[in-house]
Amino acid sequence: MRGGLQLRPFRGLRYVPERAGRVGALAAVTADGVPDAEPGDPFHIVRLVLPRGRTSADRTAYARRTLTHWLAEGVIAADPVPALYVCEQRGDGFAQCGIVGALRLPRQGEDVVLPHEDVFEHVVADRAAVLRATAVQLEPMLLAYQGDEGPDGAGGVIERAVRRPPLVTAVMEDGVRHRLWAVTDPAELARVDAELRIRQAMILDGHHRWATYLRVRDEMRSGDRAEAEGSWDFGLALLVDTKRYPFRVRAIHRVLRRLPVARALAAVEGAFRVRAVAGDLSAVMAAAAEPAESGGNALVLAGGAAREFHLLDRPDPALLERTVPSDRPAAWRELDATVLHRTLLDHVWGVPDVPDEIGYVHDAAEAVEQARREGGTAVLMRPVGERTVRELAGVGVRLPRKSTSFGPKPAAGLVMRGLDELPRR
Repeated sequence: MRGGLQLRPFRGLRYVPERAGRVGALAAVTADGVPDAEPGDPFHIVRLVLPRGRTSADRTAYARRTLTHWLAEGVIAADPVPALYVCEQRGDGFAQCGIVGALRLPRQGEDVVLPHEDVFEHVVADRAAVLRATAVQLEPMLLAYQGDEGPDGAGGVIERAVRRPPLVTAVMEDGVRHRLWAVTDPAELARVDAELRIRQAMILDGHHRWATYLRVRDEMRSGDRAEAEGSWDFGLALLVDTKRYPFRVRAIHRVLRRLPVARALAAVEGAFRVRAVAGDLSAVMAAAAEPAESGGNALVLAGGAAREFHLLDRPDPALLERTVPSDRPAAWRELDATVLHRTLLDHVWGVPDVPDEIGYVHDAAEAVEQARREGGTAVLMRPVGERTVRELAGVGVRLPRKSTSFGPKPAAGLVMRGLDELPRR
């Protein structure tokens, strides 16, 4: 590891409740959690995170007009002094607390931040266009690191901050309460800096934001700017010490929109063991978890009017040998997501990984219902173990896209970061 983590204070852009309204009704939990329909409130953050329009140019123009209007009307405004922000999320049976700041993006050869998932190129291109147009980072990435015990590190800074009244309290639609505090005391900032400068972090959520920040940074560092450091060299991030707040990892399920479940089952005959599984969804997913004890793959297929579940396991070893690349670590080759994408989607079903063909859904019941409505197939996944994620990230190997869902996630719109030197296009 070279360099360590560097988290700088910044002047946060935040909603002004007197002008905008209740923050909990305006912010949202990252792009995966924002509503698909255009929100009724004209100040909802989704209007910037996922701007509407037929083309990329339409979407970026919409985002630029919207942000310009909000700034002019005082809907959002910058805090008076730079700060790091303590961010707390608290819900039913869980609590998480971390520090939001401007994270220095690594240069060539630095491995201080470890991604673990691949990204969709079209998503990165769209997000980069919006970032260029607005010059605002709208939602923090979620990163995990392992910190120090005791009161003198970042954990002590957090504990002291949460004793004060928060800058904002926002309860989201899912019932999770988000609170935010500013840390401006130089001694407290120095404690955070001293702890992070010898740490390495892994991205839990926000791989597309990460790729977007790097792309725009690289654009800005070309030509006569190559040696200069600017605001584009930093990305908005929430860092959580997982010694204090262990993260939760969940699966992300697939909906194959144009593949009926009967056709999917017929195609896998002989390639996997296929069994009908009785019971409700929780019982079915418990049955899918059983092969994990012996290290085998297991996927659940659902869809169609019969409301049946089918468990796929024990894939043909010869089929895996032909379809799964052998130049990756065993932990990657044995992932359910690897077998799904490289064996089933690419070779057995012939389904391309594009939005018109595959939907990614965090809730298993929602995935099943969506497949039944659309006449497609829901592929229900098991969560990837934390040890596997860390092992692969540590050797620079990416998991297939949308293999993991970590939480709780930070909110878009709770605190944003303006890039003062980024030219708008």
